[in-house]
Amino acid sequence: MITRKQTRKVMVGSVPVGGGSPISIQSMTNTRTQDVQSSVEQINRLQEAGCDIVRLAVPDQEAAKAFGLIKNKADVPLVADIHFDWKLAVAAIEAGADAIRINPGNIGDDSRLGRVVEKAKAYKVPIRVGVNSGSLEQRYLSRDGGVSAEGLADSALEKAARIEQMGYNQIVVSVKSTDVPMCIKAHEIIAQTCPYPLHIGITEAGTVFRGAIKSSAGLGVLLWKGLGDTLRISLTGDPVREVQAAKLLLSSLGLGKSGIEVVSCPTCGRTQIDLIGLAEQVETLTAGYDLDIKVAVMGCVVNGPGEAKEADLGIAGGKGEGLLIKKGEIIKKLPESELLSALKNELDHWKG
Repeated sequence: MITRKQTRKVMVGSVPVGGGSPISIQSMTNTRTQDVQSSVEQINRLQEAGCDIVRLAVPDQEAAKAFGLIKNKADVPLVADIHFDWKLAVAAIEAGADAIRINPGNIGDDSRLGRVVEKAKAYKVPIRVGVNSGSLEQRYLSRDGGVSAEGLADSALEKAARIEQMGYNQIVVSVKSTDVPMCIKAHEIIAQTCPYPLHIGITEAGTVFRGAIKSSAGLGVLLWKGLGDTLRISLTGDPVREVQAAKLLLSSLGLGKSGIEVVSCPTCGRTQIDLIGLAEQVETLTAGYDLDIKVAVMGCVVNGPGEAKEADLGIAGGKGEGLLIKKGEIIKKLPESELLSALKNELDHWKG
């Protein structure tokens, strides 16, 4: 069992972050925020996939105005991502942002940061303090001879302290690196003293395949250590895939539900059906059901029933024929071409 670190609870819109709340899944739109329709459509797709919080870039005043229009059409909490211009942070809060993401180090001096904090306090909007390996201040780079876990942690803690000193504690802390071991170590350092919820992620992780593996390696370790209150798996691709990957990661650690879990054998020389194609069809089929069950796809009628005994439902294929399995028992033998439809029928009428 995973014992999670207890942190302060912060509300991002209607979603609690920290304080023992379920780990929330985040993603970020890759549309131009100024394109309201495209952004809203992508947000809706992310929400349907299971995303709890969506972040949008706000690079200019046009985007800040569009953010307000998008907020009026969205049913999921929205975070405004701000760099450099404190005025954009203020504008985004006034436009209805449920939280803002800033790096106080590039917002400016305390007078500018203070205006952002004052506005956030007035609107009760949490501030995510974001630090990553690509934006670490020169003083930490000089001190440590380059980017280091200690530098990332110290930078984030120093920035959170600046906001605390201004009388505000609705803070989420985030430190991200492309280096997995460094990212893990930075979080371990922060967790020793930081009371705030942690947003975890591996930045610039890569394409859907490579990035999902790299992110799962790092975030899996952090989650197993009980660290992390909200997360994003950053992928170069459709952001919906980020949500799908995050759901599977949490489910695999017993920290969340991803709907139907599909397990399938890796195939071998005994396989006499297109198991790869069948497994992909089953994965697509099951995505449309809100059921917390396990479905097995096996390529051998000899070992399939035994291998699928721990699944709620299963299909095992042979040469031109297959078996439908329920709770470890063979309930039907049928032609290979009918396996998928038989499975669908069971799912349609599933009663547990």
